[in-house]
This record gives sequence, structure tokens and C-alpha cells, in this order.
Amino acid sequence: MKLLNTVIIQLTAIWYWPMQIITQKKCTYALLVLLVSSIYNVNAMTSDCAAESPWQEQKQDLINVNLTGIGIVTAWGVAKWDYFSKSPRATSEGWFQNDTKSGGADKMGHMYTSYVTAHGLSYLFETWCIKRDDAALYGALSSMAILGYMEIGDSFSDWGFSKEDMVVNAIGSLLGYYLYVDPELSSKIDFRWEYGFDPEGNDFVTDYENSKYLFALKLNGFDTFRNSFLKHFELQLGYYTRGFADPLDTRERNLFFGIGLNLTDLFRRHGYRKTATALKYIQVPGTNMEFDKDKNR
Repeated sequence: MKLLNTVIIQLTAIWYWPMQIITQKKCTYALLVLLVSSIYNVNAMTSDCAAESPWQEQKQDLINVNLTGIGIVTAWGVAKWDYFSKSPRATSEGWFQNDTKSGGADKMGHMYTSYVTAHGLSYLFETWCIKRDDAALYGALSSMAILGYMEIGDSFSDWGFSKEDMVVNAIGSLLGYYLYVDPELSSKIDFRWEYGFDPEGNDFVTDYENSKYLFALKLNGFDTFRNSFLKHFELQLGYYTRGFADPLDTRERNLFFGIGLNLTDLFRRHGYRKTATALKYIQVPGTNMEFDKDKNR
């Protein structure tokens, strides 16, 4: 019953808010008002919980989080992606083919964004005295709701609604759920984004020409390697594209295998836990050795 109630809350937040904001010419101003009014009281956040938060409080937390997330997406969409400037439409963007706009790098970006959103919201819910399993569920569902709303916003812009993006959003949110609810699995696997030193434009979120996405298998997560020198290393599998603003014959779709330094473990062992946590999601350029295979060659 709690799961059903949670899903109903997500759907209500998704459909109610867009209909309100689309009818307003000053949607950006309305968004800012929403952000200020809907952010939860930070004094309520605590990791020292004597008891689980009551369901009514959990429900209110869900509503506040989803409305705030939708508001942030709206602000960014209006500022960067021309949301609500077109009539709604749907489009098929394809997957990882060479004739797509970004060669699939955008799909990895959507998956990563939904994954990180699921983890961030799961942690937030847990600090509000919601037990870990429920917090992971709420975080994943909220991620799907907020990123799903992003696709609704895209339908009112030049981008258009993409079913492919919806699929990878769901995959990223589910991956976020399983890697949050299972610490043992999380000790072995990271999903990261690497942003290089040569950014193009001012919208780093969609700068796929300067991005790489990878999964890292951390050897220190296995008993066999935990007390050996190999605990300092990890195996990586990643994907990135280059040259998709150029003619077809200059484009690259690179799948790579890498051997990297396990910086998450290194910083955690030396007491830098916040830095170690950030490095579960960010790959520092130059800290691995890659073996690339361009699928176009």
C-alpha cells in the first residue's frame, strides 16, 4: 500500500505542476517562488533518528522534494533549452548509432543524471529519518518522476519528447536504487562521469564532446584483493563520443577498457570521507590508463 501511495504522489506532482506553470507567462518568476517555498526546513534534517518518520511526514517530504526538483528542471529548461516555446511533440532520437545527434553519449548522460539524482534524493530521505530501504525506493521513484518531467518539458521545445531518454532514465534510477540499497554491491561498483579540460560552450550538462561515462569495478570491494596491493586499483569500462558536430566520416564512438587508481578508497582511508563520496560519481581526468576502440574504425 505504501508503494502504491508513493507512486500516486509522484504522478500527482508530475501532472499538476506543469499545468500550473505552462499557463503563466512569468513562469521563471513563479518557479523561483516555488523553490523558496517548497524547500524543506533544513533543521528537520538529521542522521540521529530515534524512530522512523511517520508516513504523513514522509508523504509531505515526497511532495516537497518532487516539486522542488521539477522547479529546478523548469528553471534550467527555460534558461537553457527553450522550454514552453513550442507546441508539444514527440521524436525518436535513436540509440548509439553513428547518425544520431551525439552517438549515444546523451543517453549515457541521461542514465548518469537519473542515477546520481536517485542517490542524492535517497540520502536526503534517509537524513529525514526514513529507513534506508524506503529512502532508496523513494529516491529512485522521485528520480524517475523528475527526469520524466524533464522529458515532458522537452516536448515543449526543439528537443521533443524522447522515448529513448525515458528508458535510460528508468534504467539509471533503478541502478541507483540497487547500488544504494545494497552497500556490498556499492563497495564494488561505481558509475562515474569524467569531464575533460577543454569545455565547449557554457552548458556543461550537455557538453558531450568533453564527457566520458564509465563503470568502475573496485578491487578493494572483493575479499580476495582487500588486503593486497591490488586494492589500490580498479577496472573500468566506459563510452564516449567525439566529433559529432562534424561530418560523418570524422565522428568517433569510443568504447574503452581502463585500469585506474581507486581514489575513493585512498581518500576514505585517509579520513576524507566527503571527497571519497564525491569520487564515487566523478572520474578525475588523467588518473587511469585507457585502451580505446573506436566503433567507427
